[in-house]
Amino acid sequence: MSKKWYNLFVSVDPPAEESPEGDGPSAPVNAAQAVADIAAATAVQPDSKFATTVANPTSFNEIYDAAEIHPPTHGFTIMKVGEMLRSEHIRNLPKDVKRSSVLVALEASGAPIQDVIEDAVKRDRALDTFERVQEKSVTELESRKAQENQQIQAEMDRLTAEYRSRIQANNDAVAKEKERFYAWRLKKQEEEQKISDAVSYFVTANPITTGGPAAAPAPSRTSEK
Repeated sequence: MSKKWYNLFVSVDPPAEESPEGDGPSAPVNAAQAVADIAAATAVQPDSKFATTVANPTSFNEIYDAAEIHPPTHGFTIMKVGEMLRSEHIRNLPKDVKRSSVLVALEASGAPIQDVIEDAVKRDRALDTFERVQEKSVTELESRKAQENQQIQAEMDRLTAEYRSRIQANNDAVAKEKERFYAWRLKKQEEEQKISDAVSYFVTANPITTGGPAAAPAPSRTSEK
């Protein structure tokens, strides 16, 4: 739904009751309707184009300048009319009185209300267009960063898998070496047992050690007797 922005400072009065003689609407109604028609006509203008880059998006004046929106020669822009409506001289007056006061001031200065409305439309179009430009920029940035994040995640997954593989390889190497060592230890114990058995025939206290610190010594034949 298009914004009824002109309702901020122009209201269309309801049609006046027809007189018994069948006279048409009063002059104020015709004037208000004419203003509304102007607003409707200017609403079909194309989107604004920016001649320069807006360095400071928070500066609306810079946006207007980039859109090449220049004040009319008579100097009455919608911003100035807004200041007039907020003036301490008329801000507390009824809406109709405020509207009439501004229209009188514009007429006295040779400033057509159509110029003011067109200025308002141009500014609104510029803001809407710049909003879409910024939104597109944000969307494109989000898309690029999402792709970057996917690449980073893929790289993280690859590195994680690589490091896990290296860790597993290290654990496998340790397990293999332990298996070899424990197998050798069993053979060592068997070898020591043979030596101990042979020595046991000739000594009272057998000096031969059997077993190891990580395994209980194999029982000697003398102890089994």
